[in-house]
Amino acid sequence: MWQLHGSELRRAIQDVNGDDMLSYLARNQKEVLHRVNLEKKSVMKVIQIHNEVVLIKLHILDKELILSFPQLMNPSREVSKAVTDFVDEWFDLSRDLQPFYDLAYRDEILKKVVLAYKGLRIIAVEELFEALSWSIMGQQISLHVAYGLKQKLVTTYGESIVHDNIEYWLFPTSQQIASLTVEDLRKLSFTQRKAEYIIGVAKLIATGQLNKEQLLMMSLEEMETRLTAIRGIGKWSANYVIMRCLRHTDAFPLADVGLHNALKKVLNRTEKPSLAEIEDWAKNWSGWRAYATFYLWRTLQE
Repeated sequence: MWQLHGSELRRAIQDVNGDDMLSYLARNQKEVLHRVNLEKKSVMKVIQIHNEVVLIKLHILDKELILSFPQLMNPSREVSKAVTDFVDEWFDLSRDLQPFYDLAYRDEILKKVVLAYKGLRIIAVEELFEALSWSIMGQQISLHVAYGLKQKLVTTYGESIVHDNIEYWLFPTSQQIASLTVEDLRKLSFTQRKAEYIIGVAKLIATGQLNKEQLLMMSLEEMETRLTAIRGIGKWSANYVIMRCLRHTDAFPLADVGLHNALKKVLNRTEKPSLAEIEDWAKNWSGWRAYATFYLWRTLQE
């Protein structure tokens, strides 16, 4: 697994499409939670390790990951372990994708897509509050506008550190947002409803009524039922969170506009497919509908 080489940690990798994962991370210029350098095949990000904010730099090479700590000369074993665990989860490195490939190669829709992006892995949003907030921000608006909302929220209420004159941000905690008023978020261009929804979710998590560990013990159907019981979380938002945060490979955001546009593109259609058509096709993707969705999304970046 991860091996220490001087001040760096290294991990040999196979079946990891680093170029496409970095491309996904770099898909919007308003992203403030990480910085990608496509030429150097690297990404920098701050993460919270216990009470310490740690800046990490990850190079994704063809057969190897190289992890370094720009602000730490000798990170403790505890910090190193927590960071490598985070990276493993962030990029879903422990997942055997061969069953997905076997399924996709037999499917007329997925076959060419998976051949084109083989090794692409679903990139996690590890914190439940961030994932739920992002799903709420993305409701019924363009991705670019949603990134603008996130940028305002993070830079107003998040914590940051500076390295080489560049500011790196953490997503605000549920405790920070739970103490806000709706008007606080309205000042950041949130609608009344989205402000109410995000503050409501923040209060549920901050008071312990909702947590990731409990959700991870549930079946897919139980996860969806629990999340859709929350005001502001419909089936699309629930399945997005189950896919990106709770890591269930069969989560399926059926109503996702990006999924519809991707299928329209892949199938070379003039109109988007119907929900009934998509549901029918997705029967062949059973067990891996989240990965099918993520690969189809990738086609929209061309």
